This record gives sequence, C-alpha cells and structure tokens, in this order.
Amino acid sequence: MPAREQLLEVAGREVKITNPDKVFFPRTGHTKLDLVRFYLAVADGAVRGVERRPMALKRFVNGAEGEFFFQKRAPTSRPEWIQVVELHFPSGRSAHEVVVSDAAQLAWIVNLGCIDLNPHPIRADNLDHPDELRVDLDPVPGVSWPQIRDVALVAREVLTDFGLEAWPKTSGSRGFHVYSRIEPRWTFGEVRRAAVALAREVERRAPDLATSKWWKEERHGVFLDYNQNAKDRTVASAYSIRPTADARVSTPLRWEEVADCEPAAFTIDTVPERFARLGDPWEGMDQTAGSLEPLLELAEQHEAAGFADAPWPPHYDKQAGEPDRVQPSKRRAGTPRPAGIVPPPAPGKTAGPTGRRRSKMPLIEIARAATQAEAMEGLERWKARHPDVWARLDPPDVLVDSMRGRSTVWYRIRLNLRNVPEPERPPQEPLEVDYDPWAGLEDPRRLS
Repeated sequence: MPAREQLLEVAGREVKITNPDKVFFPRTGHTKLDLVRFYLAVADGAVRGVERRPMALKRFVNGAEGEFFFQKRAPTSRPEWIQVVELHFPSGRSAHEVVVSDAAQLAWIVNLGCIDLNPHPIRADNLDHPDELRVDLDPVPGVSWPQIRDVALVAREVLTDFGLEAWPKTSGSRGFHVYSRIEPRWTFGEVRRAAVALAREVERRAPDLATSKWWKEERHGVFLDYNQNAKDRTVASAYSIRPTADARVSTPLRWEEVADCEPAAFTIDTVPERFARLGDPWEGMDQTAGSLEPLLELAEQHEAAGFADAPWPPHYDKQAGEPDRVQPSKRRAGTPRPAGIVPPPAPGKTAGPTGRRRSKMPLIEIARAATQAEAMEGLERWKARHPDVWARLDPPDVLVDSMRGRSTVWYRIRLNLRNVPEPERPPQEPLEVDYDPWAGLEDPRRLS
C-alpha cells in the first residue's frame, strides 16, 4: 500500500509530506515527493528567489493537469515556524500571506500542492516599495523562440543603458523573464511607470520584434507585460517548476547562454545537475540594486511628448491619466451609435466570442477549456479541418485569453477571420472544447 505520509528532516525541522507517491505529472510520472526533492536540491537558488517575500499559494491539489486555485490567505492550520505577513490589496481587502525564508518552509508549501512559486516583488519588512523590476516577455501565438531571445537581449541593452543590471531566466512556459534589482524607494505605481517606459523603449528599438501594446488586437511579436509590475501581481520565481507536460523549470541563466538556450532543456530532471555543476547564476543579484530615476526620467519625456498612461488590468480602478479602457476596434468618434455586430454563439451556447459586446471584427470561438493545453489541442483539431483558412491567419489573429472563473483560471481561444475573404469564412461551429467554469453555480453572470 502506498505511503500516506513521509517525514523529512529539512533545515533542522521535521516536515511532513502527505501522499508522497501521488503523481503530479502524469506524462512523466513525477510524484509530489519528486517535486519536494527537486526544490531541496536547488534550495539555495529557489529560496533566494522568494526569500522574505509574501507569496500567493498557487495550489494544484490534483496535479499539473488538474485545476488550480490561488490561495492568498495562509492556511490557519500551519506549523508555528511558518511566517506570515499581512498584505493590503487594491480591492481594499487584506490577507496574511506565507513568507518563505528557508528550505523547510519551502518544502511545506510544496506539500500543499504548489508546483510553481509566486512571490510578490516586495520584502516582508517593506510592503509598499518593490525591490524588483520584472520584465515579462509574452509572445503572441506563432512567435518563434529565437525572436523571444532576441527581444530579451534588447531588454538587457535598454536596462543597461538606463543604469540597471539585467538578470535573465526562462519562464518555464512560452515566454522569458528579465529581472533587475532596484532600491526599495519607489511605490508600485512608480515601478509600473518605469516598466511602461522600458517597454516603449524596447519597442522603439525593435519595432518589428516587440510591442508595448496592451490590447491583443494591436499586438505583434513579443509583448512586454508592464502590468506585471502593478500591485498584487505575481510572477513564477527562479527555479519554479511549471505545470507543463514535461515539468519544465523557470531557470536562471547567464547572459552568454541566452542566445542559444532552449526552454525544453531545463526540466525537473536536468536542472538539479546543472545547479550542482554551475551553481546559481543569480547568486549575486541582491548586491546589484540600482536606481529607477533614469527610467522615470524617460517616462517624463514620453509624457511630455504626448504619451498617455498605458492601460491597466480590467479589475483595477481607473487610474488618473489612464486612457479609456476600450479596445481600439470599439472606439467611436462623434455621436455614440451601435457599430459592428454581436458575433453568434456556438451551438448550445447563449454567449458568443464577445459576450454581449459588438465587434467590427469577424470573430469565431474555438474552445473554452480548463487548461491551456486542452484549449490548444482543440485549436489543433480545428486547424486540421480548416487548413486553407488557417493558412490565411496571422499570429495576432489567434486570441488566447486566460479568463477568471470562481477561483481558478480557464482558457478561451478565438480566431479573427479578418484576412479570410467573407465567402470563405467558416461559420461558428460547436466548440472543440466546451468547459463551463460556472458549472453547478447559480450566477446570472455565468457564461453559457
């Protein structure tokens, strides 16, 4: 009979691992205990990435292919040596979040089903002033990995030119991360403002490769997600295992490795050996804190030239100086009047690709799925049935959205058929994947 629990001695403490043989990665066979052993093997680097930072617990209680939920509040039943700190969020609410400072605390949260680690960019002793500027490179569908690497190198060039040291790592997913340590002197709003200026400067230097545009219909290439620096946003930290089929790891690199790196090379199986052989490339990061003043001066120049603030995420309050949160295709001048159409829903659904909103774009919906992998599998099936249509689509025409459910994220895929002649456009068909995040919940806002 499989062991129901196993006790580990970690950092002078006894940590209980429940259900150690539970498989968390079905396609590779890695168990919960394998996850714990991985994090202990790279503990110096993994703890450095989260040390003394409040952390949202992203829990995969049914493994990497199951649903996850974010738990901001630390479990009430916890060892006395688990540290917490109270955070206040933009919504006005507050919560006591876990703070990790050693390998025992790290093993304890992994036992809760946390596959990746999601700390805030602040330390527990200074909750209002971030000490990290995070550059999150998010490619639009169809962008190749070499282009992402090229944009990372441009981001490094910009950071260096503005007095900051850049530290690269793979995201463990489709994108790439570049961090800079900063002095904890600026507010979240100021750090985000600097990130917007940085994104616009990277776009200016590499206009064919990168974009700072928030609206997906305007994006091309690699999007620099400046909003990851807004308050209450978290990013998978260094040495985080990601919930991918092959258990990839968000791996710190040296810059000389970036031009030739391949994300598939860094997994739960390969990174411990790499760590033992090379150590942590980010070991010296804490000694390199720099000033945001040069980037904030660039932001002032942008504003003097007429640049407005960039859009914020939709669940944030409207900010002073922020433009209207309206997609470019829906902006209207003069007397307001209905424009476009409400795309028809898929058979059996009451809401279509835009909900109740009108659109000038010919959109169809392909999938609603619990995981991005399932949604993409549905897209592959659609592509196989419509190869001639697919050949006419550009990468920005594939809209992959992460949507908020009750306590989890689900995924929607839509296609913009603007480049397909109207007589050749396929109709809205039944969804390839038909997931209802509101199943069993009586809620008038549910999407059905």
